[in-house]
Amino acid sequence: MKKAKLPTESFNQQELKVLSRLDSPARIQAFLDTLTYSDEERYRCPRTVLHDRKAHCFDGAIFAAAVLRNLGCPPLILDLLPDDRDDDHLLALYKAHGCWGAVAKSNFAGLRFREPVYRALRELVMSYFEVYYNVAREKTLRAYTAPLNLAAFDHLHWMTRDEPLDAIALRLDEIRKYSVVTKQMAAGLSPVDERSYRAGLAGANPKGLYRPPK
Repeated sequence: MKKAKLPTESFNQQELKVLSRLDSPARIQAFLDTLTYSDEERYRCPRTVLHDRKAHCFDGAIFAAAVLRNLGCPPLILDLLPDDRDDDHLLALYKAHGCWGAVAKSNFAGLRFREPVYRALRELVMSYFEVYYNVAREKTLRAYTAPLNLAAFDHLHWMTRDEPLDAIALRLDEIRKYSVVTKQMAAGLSPVDERSYRAGLAGANPKGLYRPPK
C-alpha cells in the first residue's frame, strides 16, 4: 500500500499520533477490537470514535475506512444485508496484491477481519455467510451492496463530524444490491449448531444484540 496522509486540518496532533500507529489493516482491526461495542442508536464519526472509545459496526467501518485511507487505500465501505430478522453489517474494504480484504467492528466474533485473499467481492462476502446469524440461530445474510467510496462525502467532513453519517446511511440504501441466495435456498438453510453459536458470541455485548420479532 502506498502511504497517504489524512488532511492535517481534519485531526489535531494528538489524534494524528494515535492514527499514525494504526499502520496496517491488522492494527486497525486490533484497535477496533479494544473498543466497547456500542448499543446506542447513534452514529459516531472517526473523531468521535477516538474520543469515546466506543463503536458499533457502522461506526467501526467508517473509522476503518478513514484510517485505511491514511495507508493509501480509497475509503470504501460495503453493506452486508440480511433478511428482516437481523441487522445489516458494514465492512471497510481494502485490496492488497489484487485481492480484497475487510476490517470491521462486530458484536459477533466471526464478522470482523478478513485477510486480503479474496479475488472478488462476492467471494469476500460469502466468507461471512456461515457466521452471519441472529440470536434465534438463523443464518440471515441475503445480499450486499456495491462498494461506496466515502470520498464523495468529503465536502461534508464525515471524518470529523457525526452529522454527515446519516447521509452515508441513506446512500447505502439507494445503491445497487446483489443477492447471494435465492428464496428456495434460504428456506432450506439449517440452524446454527450450538458450538458455532457460542463461539460467535464470545465477548458479545448482550445489549447490542438484535432481537428478531417472534
